[in-house]
Amino acid sequence: MTTSSHPPPVGVITIRKALPAEFAEIGALTYNAYASDGLLANDSGYADELRDAEHRANHCDLLVAADERGRLLGTVTFCLPGSPYAELSSEGQAEFRMLAVAPEHRGRGVGARLVRECLDLATKHHATSIVLSTKKQMHTAQRLYERFGFHRTEQLDWSPTPDVELLAYAKPL
Repeated sequence: MTTSSHPPPVGVITIRKALPAEFAEIGALTYNAYASDGLLANDSGYADELRDAEHRANHCDLLVAADERGRLLGTVTFCLPGSPYAELSSEGQAEFRMLAVAPEHRGRGVGARLVRECLDLATKHHATSIVLSTKKQMHTAQRLYERFGFHRTEQLDWSPTPDVELLAYAKPL
């Protein structure tokens, strides 16, 4: 008997706006995804921001990926300039943040579906480009962004705190 290191495929994945009853679960999913990758050492309060899905939903488009049984597989926050969550975007751009896929559902295309939805939303908002920040050590996420045509935009790299370096990526639309 052979075993695969890849998780079994997910059936139908639906991308939709988060429901208020899901905010606590979305906050936990986001936090757990970052924590399981060791991304919250020296977090300077970022863990609380990851857990606060309700605040994100009140100021941005908080999206979820759910399977046919309604299980939450992942989430992302899509925002426009002027939002309290916009870090890099300026007039005419869109941005997404806090892309998180539950560790047990990775490798099934969930992250790619969430990125695709952000690209579609940016187009609907007539954005000319979309930008994002990623931690230097998030190599899997960076490969995903590059597959979608994002390119490094070093002039937008930044550090929210002295011990956190963020790399910027952009994609023209």
